[in-house]
Amino acid sequence: MASLRRMAFWAATFVLAALWPSALSVTRYSIAEEMERGSVVANLAADLGLELGGLAQREVKLDIFTNKKYLDFNKKTGELYIVEKIDREYLCPAKPTSCFLKLDFIIESPLRIFNIELGITDINDNAPHFRRDRVELDVSESATPGERFSLPNAVDPDVGINTIKTYRLSTSEHFTIEIQTGSDGTQYVDLVLTKSLDREEKAVHKLILTAVDGGVPVRSGTANIIVRVQDTNDNPPRFEKQIYTINMTENTPIGTLVINLNATDLDEGLNSEIVYSFTLYTSEKTQDVFTLNSNTGEISVKGTIDYEDMKLYEMHIEAKDKGSHPLLGQCKIVVNVTDMNDNFPEITVQSVKNTVPENIPVGTVIALVGISDRDTGDNGKINLAIHEAMPFVLNKSSDKPKPTHYNLIVSEPLDREKVPEYDITLIATDAGTPALSDNETITVHLLDVNDNAPQFPQLFNTIRVMENNAPGALLSSLIAFDPDLHENQYLVYFIIEREIANTSMSMLFSINPENGNLYALKTFDYEIEKEFLFHIEARDSGSPPLSSNVTVHIIIVDQNDNAPVIVSPWRAHGSVVEEKIPRSTDKGSLVAKVIALDTDSVHNSRITYQFLQVTDASLFSLDQYNGEIRTMRMFSYKDSRHHRLVVVAKDNGEPALSATVTIKLLTVETDVKAYSDMTEMPLEYDIFSDINLYLVIGLGSVSFLLLITILVTIVLKCQKPKPSKAAPPSRNSVISERNSTIADSTLVSNDAYWYSLFLAETRKGKLVVRQPVPKGSRYIVSSIPRGTGLSETSDSAASTLQVQLTIIFKIFFNSNNFPYCANCNFMYSLFQVSF
Repeated sequence: MASLRRMAFWAATFVLAALWPSALSVTRYSIAEEMERGSVVANLAADLGLELGGLAQREVKLDIFTNKKYLDFNKKTGELYIVEKIDREYLCPAKPTSCFLKLDFIIESPLRIFNIELGITDINDNAPHFRRDRVELDVSESATPGERFSLPNAVDPDVGINTIKTYRLSTSEHFTIEIQTGSDGTQYVDLVLTKSLDREEKAVHKLILTAVDGGVPVRSGTANIIVRVQDTNDNPPRFEKQIYTINMTENTPIGTLVINLNATDLDEGLNSEIVYSFTLYTSEKTQDVFTLNSNTGEISVKGTIDYEDMKLYEMHIEAKDKGSHPLLGQCKIVVNVTDMNDNFPEITVQSVKNTVPENIPVGTVIALVGISDRDTGDNGKINLAIHEAMPFVLNKSSDKPKPTHYNLIVSEPLDREKVPEYDITLIATDAGTPALSDNETITVHLLDVNDNAPQFPQLFNTIRVMENNAPGALLSSLIAFDPDLHENQYLVYFIIEREIANTSMSMLFSINPENGNLYALKTFDYEIEKEFLFHIEARDSGSPPLSSNVTVHIIIVDQNDNAPVIVSPWRAHGSVVEEKIPRSTDKGSLVAKVIALDTDSVHNSRITYQFLQVTDASLFSLDQYNGEIRTMRMFSYKDSRHHRLVVVAKDNGEPALSATVTIKLLTVETDVKAYSDMTEMPLEYDIFSDINLYLVIGLGSVSFLLLITILVTIVLKCQKPKPSKAAPPSRNSVISERNSTIADSTLVSNDAYWYSLFLAETRKGKLVVRQPVPKGSRYIVSSIPRGTGLSETSDSAASTLQVQLTIIFKIFFNSNNFPYCANCNFMYSLFQVSF
């Protein structure tokens, strides 16, 4: 397609040349390369005499003879402008002196063609660069000044003054450069040696060659010139000293290093490799005693050095390199032989005691030690000492300047339990150079003495035992330790006899005399016994025997082994209670109150109440904590007259225990007795009857006793508490003593039912009094908690008196005892309110 276009162009040109010769005139312009896009080259319309108005309707185009469209024409302004940067080095790669871009400006209808030549001038847009940026040269250090070495030249795509102008070399005292210009104007650079090289002074020279052009601004390029100096054998081997003086003792072992000669050669390669040898000035006798390693220069002993045979040796050593023209160096070695301390001291042990008791007195002699040395002078002077610090010392047996005998004596008390035996190492050292020494070890065994009492790991042992334990159960192992040996270490354990509440500890506990295992001989009940305190003694079998004690504190841990007992409402016949309540009872009225007691500890005795069965759940409610049964609404005519309530009382133990009571309620139309087991009496006051007179007298007496008790209690409370003696046992119970002021006060009530129901209950203005509990009721044992600080004579006494007076008043004012006493219940109620 392009060729057809060219042919058409030349045909048109030929026709125009024939018809219109002026149409082939050439218009020339000149611009610098790298002009920015949009830059205006010329106004073609003005230069070619064209009218802008006519160009807008005519077809105009530019035909550029390149593969890129560098220029374009603006029909409105008639300007020729740049659409792509022009690179002269790309457009004219052969670097001609002149570079042109030819294009045709073509106007059709009628056809007109204008030839345009655009001259591209060069700018300094390229820096010189070397084809190799690193040049390595090997130059012998024997090279003479003036010797030349060719270097690669740089190239610059620019032309004219923008091309390379000169070369520069970094500062060097050994090298410079010379620039030569060829017939084509190319510059060549030679590196010239100006001063002799010394590899030992500087083995590598690093130079920088810079090519600089003549443009504005100036541009440059660099290349690294590495000159490696090649070695020549111009340095002989050298020793550190010319004369070496060495002192050696006689009898030096064969193979001992005498000296390691290290001659140095500043050359390299074979020129620096050295061979050592003896010269002719070294005697054969010397060479028989010493050997020389030719490669390393090590001189060592190969024969016997005897001070008495020769006191001085001289060796002449030669060091020669392996260059083509070998160079050598020499030195002399003088060996002075010194006398040797070659006789060892000797130690002789006499009259030694190898076994002694550990309580041997301080100052006792356990061995006699003799020393000797065949040397004389300082080599024969001996110092005898114990190797390390021990409870023994050496004393001279005479005051001679050179003693020969010593006494080994005990200097400190000995303890077999710390150190059972001693290895006493005696060291004898002479004063020679080097010093020689001899040693001797004396072993002393210590015999045991019973000087250590048995020791328990803890002086106070607390053991927790769950109640209802099996008799004979292992409680703990109380093991003591005795560091003595044999019979002094054999221990026997036993309980120190002690009676608490007329009961011996040996009846409650047993200990194995051989291993200290402690056993329980009976089953414990937390509700009766809560803790025990006693001592166990461990005694060894020595003579005399030694012993020590340990305090044992047994704590009985409660189990939930007692089920709750329902004491209210009282069930005279079986487990069913029948009650009557009026149908007009208001909402929230108390129907019944269930009270249960549990003799376990506080945690296990916490009781909650709940309905197990209820006829109408919307009619009755039960308080789970106090057991009160109340109405949730008033009775209606639709409600049944008979109601059956089954209440379960459950403790807080694990697993929980419980008791149940069944209450049958009958609703009646009129007021009747609220409980089938209660007696309602109107409050009538016949103050002046004979029986009431007796009651007033009894009440006054009891009130007087109560007043006296309160006064005594106040006085005792104001006094300082004193330790109290153990209370006597109650029903074969054993109460352990614990240190000082804390004692258990046990209250025994023969009427648990009345003790729990001493409450005045009123209903519709009448006083309701419970009838007595049936015979055979279980006794309730209550203990004042420990830690309250109360004694038998203080608050617990007041509580005891209150319970006892309550029981007396209950019996005294019971309507069964006084059937004709109309005011007994009233007096008894007043007594309860007063408490």
